Amino acid sequence: MDVSIFIMNLGKRSSALVRRIFHLPGVVGSLSSAASSCNRSRFCNRISMEGFHLANGATHPLTKVLFCGLQFPSSFGYTKECLANYPNIQVDAIAHEEIPNKIQDYDLCIVRMMRFDADLIARAKKLKLFMQFGVGIEGIDIAAATKAGMKVAKIPGDTSGNALSCAEHAIYLMLALLRDQREMYNCLQQEQIGVPIGQTLYGKTVLILGYGNIGKELAARLKPFGVNILAIKRSWGSHDASDLVHEKGVNDQLLDFTRRADIIVTCCSLTPETVGIINAEVLGALKKGGYVVNIARGGLIDYKAVKTALEAKHLGGLGLDVAWFEPFDPTDPILKYPNVIMTPHVAGVTELSYRNMAKTVADVALQIQAGGDIASIKDIEIVN
Repeated sequence: MDVSIFIMNLGKRSSALVRRIFHLPGVVGSLSSAASSCNRSRFCNRISMEGFHLANGATHPLTKVLFCGLQFPSSFGYTKECLANYPNIQVDAIAHEEIPNKIQDYDLCIVRMMRFDADLIARAKKLKLFMQFGVGIEGIDIAAATKAGMKVAKIPGDTSGNALSCAEHAIYLMLALLRDQREMYNCLQQEQIGVPIGQTLYGKTVLILGYGNIGKELAARLKPFGVNILAIKRSWGSHDASDLVHEKGVNDQLLDFTRRADIIVTCCSLTPETVGIINAEVLGALKKGGYVVNIARGGLIDYKAVKTALEAKHLGGLGLDVAWFEPFDPTDPILKYPNVIMTPHVAGVTELSYRNMAKTVADVALQIQAGGDIASIKDIEIVN
C-alpha cells in the first residue's frame, strides 16, 4: 500500500500509532519519497511534515488565529469550519475592547474593522501576519508593522469572489433607488397597487469612481443593462478593460464627468486624498435628481454635504452599504429621508466570497503552523 495514502487515511488516530509506524524500517525513506510525489496536495505535504516531527518525538505548538471583533460572524465561522480537523490551530473571535490585553498570544490576526496603531502593534509579540478578510487595510499602520517585522496582507477581490459580490450589490442598490423600494413597501402596507412608478437603469449614465477589481466587475455587469459607463481612476494602464467603459478619466476630471452622470458609484479605496471626495461641489455638479451609491468606505462621502443635498431635494437618492461610523445609528437623521436606502455592510458578504476567503485564511494558518513561507500562498497579496 502506498505509504502516503496510508498516512492520509489515518485521520484522527492516535499520534502514538503514527510514531510507531514511523520507526518501522524503511518507512521514513518511503515517506520522504511519498512526500516529494505529493506536491500537488497541500494536505499530503502537511501530514508528511507532521510525520517527521512525530518520528523525532516532537509535536507542533499551538498556532493561534485571532479574528478582531464580533461583527461579520460568518468570516470567523467559516474559517473555524475549515480548520475543524486541525486541533493544533485555535481560531478565536474577541471583542475589540479585549484585544489589547490578548493580542500578544496570537500568531495570525484577521483585523476586520479593528484599528492597529504603533502602540497596539507593539503588543503583538508573537504575530507573524496582519491580514484582512477582504481588501481594506487602511486601519493598519503598515509602517509600524513593517518596523516590527510583521507582514500585512489582503485577499484580492478578483480571485475570491469579493469584487463580483460587491458589484452585484451596487446594482441592487441602484435598482432599489430607481424603483423606489421604500415607497413600494409603503404602498403594500396601504394596499395600493400599480404605484409607485419607477425608472429604468437602461439609458442611464453611470460614473464608476475607482476602477479597480470592483469597478471592473461592476462595468462588466452594467453593460448588458444598456447604460453609458464613465470611469475615473488615478492612472490608466494599457491593459485596463477599456472595452467596458465608454469614457475613461482621471481624478481632475471628476467634476466634468459628474455633470454628465445620472448615478455615481464609489468603488475607490479610502486614502487621505479620497476622504470626503463626494463633497458639496461634486454633489452640486450632479444632475438634479441624480443618485449616489457607496459600496466602498463611508468616509468617501461628506456627511454634511449629502444631508444638505437630500434636504434640498437636489439628490434623487442615496444608496449606502457603508457608513461614517459602524454600526450606524438607526436613529440618525439621514435615514429619515424616504429616498435613502441602507444595507448593513454586506456587499461582499456572500457564500461564494466568504467560503473562498475562509479557505485562504485557513491555508495561511496551516502555512504558519508548518513554519513555511507565507509569501508562497498565491491567494494573498502582501503589501510590505
